[in-house]
Amino acid sequence: IATDAGAALATESSRGLRGFLSFLWRQPHSRPAILLAGLLLASFALTIAGFVMLEALNGPLQLATIAVIGLPIAARGLRSLLLARRISIDLLIAIAALGAVAIGAVGEAATVVLLFTLGEALEGYSAERSRDSLRGLLRLRPQRASLLSRAGAAPNEHAEAVAVETLQPGDCVLARAGERIPADGRILEGHSSINEAALTGEALPVPRRPGDEVFAGTINGDGMLKIEVTCQACDFTIAQIARLVEQAQARQSAAERHVDRFAAWYTPSVVLVAIAVAAIPPLLFGQPFLGAAPLEPGWAYRALALLIVACPCALVISIPVTVVSALTRLANLGVLVKGGALLQELAHVTVFAFDKTGTLTLGEPVVAGTQSADCSHANDTSASCEPCDDLVAVAAAVESGSEHPYAKAVVAEARVRSLGGRYPLAEAITSLPGRGVSGILGGRTVTVGNTALLDNDTAAAPLGSSSLAPDAKDGRSVMLVSEDGRLKGCIYVEDEIRPATRETLEALRAIQPGYRFVMLTGDRRSVAERVANSIGGFDEIRAELLPAEKLIAIKELEQDYGKAAMIGDGINDAPALAAARLGIAMGGAGSHQAMEIADIVLMRDDLAQLPRAIAISRKTQRVIKENIALSLGLKLAFLALAIPGLATLWMAVVADVGATVLVTLNAMRMLRA
Repeated sequence: IATDAGAALATESSRGLRGFLSFLWRQPHSRPAILLAGLLLASFALTIAGFVMLEALNGPLQLATIAVIGLPIAARGLRSLLLARRISIDLLIAIAALGAVAIGAVGEAATVVLLFTLGEALEGYSAERSRDSLRGLLRLRPQRASLLSRAGAAPNEHAEAVAVETLQPGDCVLARAGERIPADGRILEGHSSINEAALTGEALPVPRRPGDEVFAGTINGDGMLKIEVTCQACDFTIAQIARLVEQAQARQSAAERHVDRFAAWYTPSVVLVAIAVAAIPPLLFGQPFLGAAPLEPGWAYRALALLIVACPCALVISIPVTVVSALTRLANLGVLVKGGALLQELAHVTVFAFDKTGTLTLGEPVVAGTQSADCSHANDTSASCEPCDDLVAVAAAVESGSEHPYAKAVVAEARVRSLGGRYPLAEAITSLPGRGVSGILGGRTVTVGNTALLDNDTAAAPLGSSSLAPDAKDGRSVMLVSEDGRLKGCIYVEDEIRPATRETLEALRAIQPGYRFVMLTGDRRSVAERVANSIGGFDEIRAELLPAEKLIAIKELEQDYGKAAMIGDGINDAPALAAARLGIAMGGAGSHQAMEIADIVLMRDDLAQLPRAIAISRKTQRVIKENIALSLGLKLAFLALAIPGLATLWMAVVADVGATVLVTLNAMRMLRA
């Protein structure tokens, strides 16, 4: 824990002016700039203070600055020109600095290279800040683990401290209260509440018990846990998230590609315009080429000012810093977006296709009602009575050995009603393919299954199929329970709708009223309609679809309504997720398939993250447009001053660096979006 605190302090100390200066000092190419800038400022200040004899040092210091800092810039520019056949920003600055020296403006030349180096350092610092939280995520993973036993070996008498990288699947580790969990794994013993905010963005601790999955870097609450490691350190969920975010940050968005293409022809054009500005007035109109800069600037001086002002530094950096900041912020909130292009696509989606089971619903059936043959509440299946309790207890005694989701729902309901000890586990349990399961309970043959039992296993059933029809139409699944061929009653099962699903759709409508919502499910239409009616807001329901038919549905939706996003659980919806313009998977934490298949992963398994992600993606587009307008606007304003000779080289450099600072600060707002 102390190590984690130190990492957090290190992250905090890298912010602000002190952090920026520290970053500058850590960069080898920036150290000479800091030292020479300090000497120049000191010499200038002492000269103003009356130490006139030091004025002679200014010229040599300025030349040293140009040589030490400017030569590497010129070398980079020449390499780009010779190897890539591209006129780069470095070459523009080198030409401007050399031109300033040639016309005697040595101080301006030194300022040009110093401020350009400062601007470059600021770009690097902004990228460093954007990735700080990602590095902080990796630092959350403990370096040491308390090992209880190796896979297949007898447990140690005492826990042994080992490096996390040495852990293998099957090892057993100990997580004490308050510690960070050292590895992805499965709880063997113990109960606790786990703070998973580092992975999912969820601030509230999540209760965990034996059999539940836990993840490296999350914080154990108040219980001691024995955990079986399920994967190696390189495959921990926290490491996968870091890899995915880094890969996403390396991919260019469409806007970045457009700006790069723009800069590819814009920069050579600037050089040609600067040459024309320097040559045409003196050659054709007899204007002064050199002049008495800066009071009476000649056209060469004006061309150099134009060259610096037109440098596209701010424009080029404005988009990647914005995108990287937004991707990092989303990762902190538990939303993984696999690239700037996908973030841009999210802002332009027009139709959302939702899978039902596991997306709109929890994917965990629950008992919604009971109706015993002897109950007193007639058609009110939501009510309970002693015959209904006995119905659930009998069914649970037969279903206790089954892994079927409906069986688990019945057993869970018996536990909720405190009926677990009423009957022992049934004997001679037999599966009835396509119908259900049967067993011997107290000498009676008990059968639990679907409506096919009406025709095969019941005699003179007091609850006929007609009385079941309303519930079947309402979208609930019906489980029949019979004793010795006589129908004992019905248990109605339904999949519980996720909390806040309705609010999520309302939040999406608030963002864009024109959004279209479609449900795609392989379940029965009656079930789909019940879920859709409970949630509200759906424009279309497509039910009873096979995976291949979901894929076709996605293509049809895109043809009819534009860009489509498919939201599913990342496993059985794989074809549709891959076919949609954007595939959004639920519950990436612990699901390798979701993180591999989808374009966007909602780590918290919560649809409420979707409106937030869309809001951030739309804000990212707004900030990008603001930055482009800001950088181009400042360029045009100073170009209008540079050509008439109203802008000096100093002003040009300050304008260029100032534009870079402004767009960088504006872009970094996305870290707090």
